[in-house]
Order: sequence, then structure tokens, then C-alpha cells
Amino acid sequence: MEWRFQTAEELTTALRAGEVTSAELTEEAIALIERDDKAINAICVPDFDRARAAARDADQARARGEDRPLLGIPVTVKESFNMTGLPTTWGMPQHQDFVPAEDAVQVSRLKAAGAVVLGKTNVPLGLQDIQSFNEFYGTTNNPWDHERTPGGSSGGSAAALASGFGALSIGSDLAGSLRTPAHFCGIYAHKPTVGLAATRGMVPPPAPALPVDLDLAVAGPMARTARDLTLLLDVMAGPDPLTHGMAYEVKLPPARHERLRDFRVLVIEDHPLIPTGAAVRAGVNRVADALAEGGARVERSSPLLPDLTESATLYTQLLFSGTVARFPIEAYEQLQATVAGLSADDRSLGAVRLRATVFTHRDWLQAYDHRERHRHGWRRLFADFDAVVCPITPTPAFPHDHDPDLLGRLIDIDGVGYPYFDQLVWAGVATMPGLPATAVPTGRSAEGLPVGVQLIGPAFEDRTPLRLAELLEQALGGFQVPR
Repeated sequence: MEWRFQTAEELTTALRAGEVTSAELTEEAIALIERDDKAINAICVPDFDRARAAARDADQARARGEDRPLLGIPVTVKESFNMTGLPTTWGMPQHQDFVPAEDAVQVSRLKAAGAVVLGKTNVPLGLQDIQSFNEFYGTTNNPWDHERTPGGSSGGSAAALASGFGALSIGSDLAGSLRTPAHFCGIYAHKPTVGLAATRGMVPPPAPALPVDLDLAVAGPMARTARDLTLLLDVMAGPDPLTHGMAYEVKLPPARHERLRDFRVLVIEDHPLIPTGAAVRAGVNRVADALAEGGARVERSSPLLPDLTESATLYTQLLFSGTVARFPIEAYEQLQATVAGLSADDRSLGAVRLRATVFTHRDWLQAYDHRERHRHGWRRLFADFDAVVCPITPTPAFPHDHDPDLLGRLIDIDGVGYPYFDQLVWAGVATMPGLPATAVPTGRSAEGLPVGVQLIGPAFEDRTPLRLAELLEQALGGFQVPR
């Protein structure tokens, strides 16, 4: 039997029943990677010898009667997470020799849960692109169409899952980096509530792995089913043991509902700052139809929804003011000169991005205050709704675009070009207020490309969008194998 596309849940059942061993699953996964990854380039740092040893240890542990959550399950890890014995480069060649002294918190949790780590997956340079390519590790291709990107920055993990290279992966999300690759590759991903899963050890090299509370970024699970997302989130969730973990434990509330007909869902398909492409619009409507057919209460608008233009502006300000924090002083001074030349009347997202790069602390605090007001607006909305369905990006996976001028790139939406980074506004809907969001495949476009949506839920009620994702998986069919 071939196990490559079996879920972690199914593999665990088979392992418990003695139908397969972890060593056998691991050997099959390694053989598949060695055979198929030449065309995909998802696994940039293989760790096969240690994976084989971990699989043997898992089989021995199970023989002793142990049964941990991921015992013997082959998985992958995004390259940006520190892992002892392997380089952490973030795609930057100058750091190819940096090998961290300890595992990231999330890698430690994977290992403690019994997972077998096959290796690390590819990322864009500095994690700062919606694609996954860099000079050191090369380009990762979309398993559905090798001329297109799998997304970024967790694109290597999404491509690995869609190719059957392991049952689970962990990634991170600041600008849709979990959700966009899931949407582009036809898999599932979950952006947890900000702060729910510790991120220590996911830090650009050679910076020390300190227990810092990140403002927007999260670590989260990726899988081929919604139930596997929940399984992995339960392993990942929890505060850093060096700080909040000294006093707190996680106890997530249960999903608000178990049946589709009990959910109250707001469906949004349009954004005021960028059009939604026909393929993505069709995917949103497939979800809306499935919800309605299942008896859910579906609304297409609500006065309670926080203003999307203001939300996108705040998200852009918070994102780009943080992105340039480590820029050399010469680059910062050049940005200051560019911003000084902007027209006072220019309120485009491009102008917002540039102005944010030279934010003062006062500017940032004002944006932070506005964000808190938006968070309160979301609390009011989630008193009337259980989830919000909306796009992840305006289009399915787009062709590789390696133009080094990221700000000069365009994204093609039904034949019309728009500024490349404007597509991030949909990611920001959940990221700016720190809400949980689950990426769910909805089917394929006319070109045969995967299309997904995100299910946004109330803060720290991550199980609610995850449960809705399970119900939609049953209604829509879920993951499909690339052909």
C-alpha cells in the first residue's frame, strides 16, 4: 500500500494497528522525495539519516506501549525554524554556515510529540515574498503547474504536502505566508490567534533565539485535512516556557457549533482596494452555496464589519514599519528621501507602504491605538457571527516572477495589472487584528489550479473556524491530488 497521501490521523490508526511501521513510512517518504522533488524543490535541507533514526526510536517507543500525538508520523519544517544540526539561512547565502545550538520551540514540540522530521522546506529571501525562491536554494515550483509559484513564504511546506512529502508541516504567517501557499497548492493551513503558539527560534540568522512576543507574525500548522490541522495545533499551542508558560497553560474554548446549520457566517467577496478575480470569486461562492445548502445562516454584508480600507491601511503601516526595522542606515535614509518626494494627496497603498517605512514611534503608537479599536469592532461582529469567509488573495497561483524590484512588480487580475503587494490586503483582514484564520480548498479554477478561501474566527476561539473547515471539507471534497 502507498501511504504518501494518507492523513496523519489515518497513519496514526495504521501505526497503532501494526499495519505499518514508522520506519516503513519514513523510507517511503524519503524515496518519494528523492524521486519527485527534483521537479518541485520543496525540501531544501534533507535530514534523512536523523529521520531514519527517529523512526526507529518511534517504533521502539510504540513497542513499549507509548502513544504520543504524532508518534512516528513523517513531517517537514519550514526552513526559518531553528533546528540543531541543520542550517537556518532564511534563504540568505551569507548565512549558509549558521547552525543554531538549539531547536525552535515548535521543533521541540514536534519532536516531543514523536514526529519524524524529514527535513526543512524552502522559503523566499528573508521570508519577504509571496513566492518561494532564493539564490541559495533555488526556486520551488507549484505541484499543480511547475511554471507557477506555490506561494510564500511557507511555499516549500505547502508544495511538500501537496506532493505527499510527509503528512504535516509547520510554517509561519505575517502576510498570508501560511494561507497563500495553502490556497495556491490546494491544502489546509491555520493562522492561529496571535500569541497562541510560541515562536522562539523562528528568527533571522544569526540573531539569538529570544522569547519575543511578535506583533503580527505567528507559527501555525499545515496539513491535507482540517482535522489534521487541529491535531497539529494542539501540539503547537501554548506559551513560551521561558516567559508566559511559567504561569499559564492553554485551554482553548470548544468550537461554537458542531453542525453546519448552526453556524452564522458573513461572506465577503469584494475589497474596496483591489478587485477579486473570477476564479477566486467562484470559490467564495462555492463556499457560500455549501453553507446555505447545509442550513447555515449566511449574510453577504453587515454594518458591524470593520472598515476594510482603514483595516488595510493599518495593516500596511504595521507590516512595513516593522519590515524595515533592521535596514542599514543608508537604505533608511534613501527611503526618507523617497517619502519626502511623495505628494501629500497620494493615499494609495504604495504611498502608505513607503510612509510606513519611516514611521516614528509616535506614528506606530497611533496605528496601534487604531488597531485596538478595530479589534473591539471584531468582537462586536463576532457577537452576531461565528465566522467570516473571504478570499486569501485575488487570484490562484501566478507564474514565477523573479523581478528583483518587488515594488515594481504587478499582479494580473483577469487581464489587468495591479501593484504586486496590494494583494496582501486580504491577508491583513485577519493578521492586523490578530484573529485566527483557516485556509480551506474550495475546488479548482477553469485552468485547473487550486482555489481556497479563509475562514476568520473570533480571537482565541481557533476551534470554531477549524470545525467549520472540517464541515466544509465534507461538503466540498477537500484536498485533491495534483495530476
